[in-house]
Amino acid sequence: MNWRRWGIPAIVLAIVALGAGLAISVTRSALTGRSTERVARVVPVNLRIKVEVLNATDTKGLARRAMFALRDAGFDVVYFGNSTERSDSNIVRDRSGHPEWAVLAATAMRGARVEEKADSSHFLDLTILVGRNWNPPRDALHP
Repeated sequence: MNWRRWGIPAIVLAIVALGAGLAISVTRSALTGRSTERVARVVPVNLRIKVEVLNATDTKGLARRAMFALRDAGFDVVYFGNSTERSDSNIVRDRSGHPEWAVLAATAMRGARVEEKADSSHFLDLTILVGRNWNPPRDALHP
């Protein structure tokens, strides 16, 4: 008798609360412009692509967030910081003569422009400039 009295209202309340939480999450991601999708791994497991990530905007923290996204995609981010150069769009610079690696990074950054700019003195494969129009993926837990 007690189950009939409280069981159905408790189940209905739980479903309503779950729906409200989902609605808030979707609304928050729509209002902040953040994507709710995570970055998929694009780099084969046995390949090491050394990358530096530079923030080409005045928005603080974009290079760090891009570093986490690129690491999730399988890149070995060896440095992140700021650039004196400013850009509206993302740019992937191929430093080591591997255009296919630059295309992988452009895919991970959701459509960045690829440039060939060989420079063996950097000891890395790619330089990624994070532009103003980059839409960071959903934040993962990175302690």
